[in-house]
Amino acid sequence: MKKTLYLILLAFLLPLFVAGQNDSIEKTTLVYKFDIKEEIAPPAVRTTQRAFKEAKEAGADIVLIHMNTYGGLVDAADSIRTKILNCDIPVYVYIDNNAASAGALIAIACDSIYMAPVASIGAATVVDQSGKPVPDKYQSYMRSWMRSTAEANGRDPDIAQAMVDPDIYIAGIVDTGKVLTFTTSEAILHGFCEGKVENIAELFEDAGVPRYAIIKHKETGADKIIGFLISPIISGILIMIIIGGIYFELQSPGVGFPLIASVIAAMLYFAPLYIEGLADNWEIVIFVIGVILILVEVFAIPGFGVAGIAGITMVIAGLTLSMVGNVGLNFSGVAVEAGATAFFIVIIAIFLALIGSFWISKKLFTTTIFGHLALEAEQLKTEGFSTSDVKYASMLGKRGIAYSVLRPAGKVMIESDVYDATALTGYIDKGDEVEVVKYETGQLFVKKV
Repeated sequence: MKKTLYLILLAFLLPLFVAGQNDSIEKTTLVYKFDIKEEIAPPAVRTTQRAFKEAKEAGADIVLIHMNTYGGLVDAADSIRTKILNCDIPVYVYIDNNAASAGALIAIACDSIYMAPVASIGAATVVDQSGKPVPDKYQSYMRSWMRSTAEANGRDPDIAQAMVDPDIYIAGIVDTGKVLTFTTSEAILHGFCEGKVENIAELFEDAGVPRYAIIKHKETGADKIIGFLISPIISGILIMIIIGGIYFELQSPGVGFPLIASVIAAMLYFAPLYIEGLADNWEIVIFVIGVILILVEVFAIPGFGVAGIAGITMVIAGLTLSMVGNVGLNFSGVAVEAGATAFFIVIIAIFLALIGSFWISKKLFTTTIFGHLALEAEQLKTEGFSTSDVKYASMLGKRGIAYSVLRPAGKVMIESDVYDATALTGYIDKGDEVEVVKYETGQLFVKKV
C-alpha cells in the first residue's frame, strides 16, 4: 500500500519538477544592438555592414536598431535597406524620436517597428541641399523603394508611397498636397508599428521576449577615423586638396609642399575607400595614369590635346568609381543616385579647387604679407636690361674647331676658350672647323666651314 502511494505521489511531483527545470533553463535570446542616430551617409552604411557581420558571427537571434534620424543620402539608405531585407536574422527597430525621410525607408525594411510615444515616421520626399524637392525621376526611385519595401514586410504599399508623393490621396489617412507622416498611434493603427514603448526593456516585453542578453556594437578608433574620412564632405575636401596641390605644383615645378599635400590627401581619400572594399586597384591605377597623362601634356607635349583630355577623364573616373560599390565593370548593384552623387561630389570639388587655386595664387603672388614671392618690376630691354653677354654677341663670324662632337649640341674652342654650342644643321665631328653664325638665349650656333 505504501509503495502504491509513493508511486502516485511521484507521478504528481515529477511533471512539476521537469517544468521547473525547463523554466530555469529557458533559452536566453541573444540581441545585437547598434545605433543609427546620425545622418544617413556612408559612415552609417559602414556601421550597419559591420554590425550585421558581427551579429551573424555572434549567433544573434535578433538585430536591434536604435534609431533617431532626420534622414540623409538616398543611396546610403538604399544600401542599408538592402542589407536589412537580405538578413536571415529578424531585425527590430526602436524609433525613440524621428525616422524621417531616408530613416523611414530603413525603418520600414525592418521586420518589427517599435516607437516611443513622442516618435514619428514618414516625410520621405527626396530633397536637395536647400530642402527643395528634386525632379520626379529621383522621386520615382524613392516611391518604388518604399512600395517594394512595405510589400516585403506585409505593410500597405500605398501608405508607404504616400510618405514620398504628395499627390496620393488615401481616404481617412492623407489628402493630396500633403506628404504623410505618422505619429506612433497612427503608425500602430495602420500597421506601420508593432507597439508603443518607452524603452528597450518594454520593447522586448511587448515582443514576448522575457529573457534576453544584449551585445552592443562598439566602434573602434579606426572605425571612427574611416567613417569620418569617407563622409561626402570630407571626401570633397580631400579631392580639393588633391587637385589644388597638383595645380600649385604645376605652377612651381619641383617637389615641394603642394605636391606633398596632394599625395597625402590622395592617400587619405583612397585608403579608407580601399579598406571598405569600394575602391579597387584598377580604379586607383586609372587615377594615377590620369595624373601622369596631365603632367606629360603640360611638360612634354605642346598645346593641350588627346593626352590632356584623356588624363582629366581618367582622374575624374578614378575618383568617382572609387566612391561607388561596383564590382569590376559590373555596375548592376550600384543605384543611379549613388553614381550620380559620387560624380557630382567629384566635379564640384574639382571646380571649387580650381577656382580656389586661381584666387589663392593671385593673392599669394601679389600680397606682401609673405614677402615678395614674385618679381614686381619688369627689366625692359629699352631700359638697358639684356640677357645677352657682350662677349658672346661679339663672336659672330669668328671661327674655331669642334672641341667635341656636336649632336647637335656640344662644345667648341674659339681663341683658346671653350664654349657650349649647337650645330645649326646636322652633326659636326670633333676637330672640324666651325664658324659662329648666330647667338641666341645664351647659346652659340655654329656651322661647319
